[in-house]
Amino acid sequence: MTEFTFYTVAMSRGQISRWALHESAADYEHVVFDWAARPDNYLAINPMNKVPALVHHHGDHDHVITEAAAINHYLAETHPDKGLLPNAHEKAAYFRWMFFAAGPIEQAVMATAMGWKVPEERSAMAGFGSLDLALSAMEDWLSKNDFAAGDRFTMADTYVGSQFIWGLRFGSIPETPTFKAYVERCIQRPAYAEANAIDTKLIEEAAEQS
Repeated sequence: MTEFTFYTVAMSRGQISRWALHESAADYEHVVFDWAARPDNYLAINPMNKVPALVHHHGDHDHVITEAAAINHYLAETHPDKGLLPNAHEKAAYFRWMFFAAGPIEQAVMATAMGWKVPEERSAMAGFGSLDLALSAMEDWLSKNDFAAGDRFTMADTYVGSQFIWGLRFGSIPETPTFKAYVERCIQRPAYAEANAIDTKLIEEAAEQS
C-alpha cells in the first residue's frame, strides 16, 4: 500500500494538492472520479462531499485531511527534507499569504464570479472587503518578493500560485505584470509540470468519454 491515497476530480481544486504531492515526492495513489459518481465510501472521508481529500495511511491507522491549503501544508510537514517548510524568518509570511489566498482571495474571486454585490458600507463584514482590495494587498507583497514567504519557493506557493495560475488563465484575476511574473516563476517548477501533465491527461480523457 502507498503511504497516501489522494481523492480528486480531474477539473477541480484537486490540481492544487496534486502539485503539492509532487513537490513533496509523496508516495501516493489517486482515486479519480467525476462529480456524478463518487465512491460509496467518500462521504465518510469528507462529509462535505467535495475534493480534494487525502488519506495518510500511518501505521495501523489513517489520518484524513481535507481543504487544499491544509493538505499542502500537511505534506510539507510530513516531508521536511524537501525544504518546503518556512524557516523562522519566513513563517509569518508563509502562513499569512497561504491563508490569505485560501480566505479573502478565493472568497473575493468567487463572489465576483457569482455576481454577489457587497454594499460598500458592509465591505468590512465580508472579510475580503472587495476583489480590488484583496488583489492590491497581494500585488503589493509580490511586487517586493518573488514568492509567498519571501525570496524562495515554499509549499505556500503551491496554494497561492495555484490561485493566480487559474485566475490568470480563466480571467478571474487581472493579468498585471506582477502577477504574470509570479505565475511564470511558479510554473517553471518541475513538480508543477509533472502534476499538471497528469491532470491535463485526465481532463482530456474525461472529455472524450462525455
